[in-house]
Amino acid sequence: MADEKMRLIRIRNGNRARFQRRGIHEKKRLAAVWRKPKGRHNKLRRQIKAKGPLPRPGYGSPAAVRGLHPSGLSDILVANEAMLAGLDPEVHAVRIAAGVGMKKKMEIQKKAMDAGLRVLNPRPVPVPEEEPSEEPAEESPREPADEPEGEAENHE
Repeated sequence: MADEKMRLIRIRNGNRARFQRRGIHEKKRLAAVWRKPKGRHNKLRRQIKAKGPLPRPGYGSPAAVRGLHPSGLSDILVANEAMLAGLDPEVHAVRIAAGVGMKKKMEIQKKAMDAGLRVLNPRPVPVPEEEPSEEPAEESPREPADEPEGEAENHE
């Protein structure tokens, strides 16, 4: 079953068309989101082939993998540690909610890792800093710069 799921995910990722809003390359202020063309003479609405594809039912992903993360795991949004209970590491992956503070994020991440769950948006774990040793490093004495003979004596 896992091989079949990964095969369907590859099909889903390879079959994606880029649906672009008309005029996106002409105007900087237009967002790169799909908007249905509604103009009377619009070439994209009339489906002129060179103007790009329109969203159609044939572009959908297979139902077995619809909504899954590319890793094949189901994406679960977690806001606290209690939501980790009952999740299966073979089926679920965890995404920590954006509104959670850093301290709680670290606790949720640690508990999820201990449970064997994959965290899709992990935070870097802080490494404890080593305290500097009390012995100062030995410095080599600096040698005076080579100065021309006549100028070294006259600094007035």
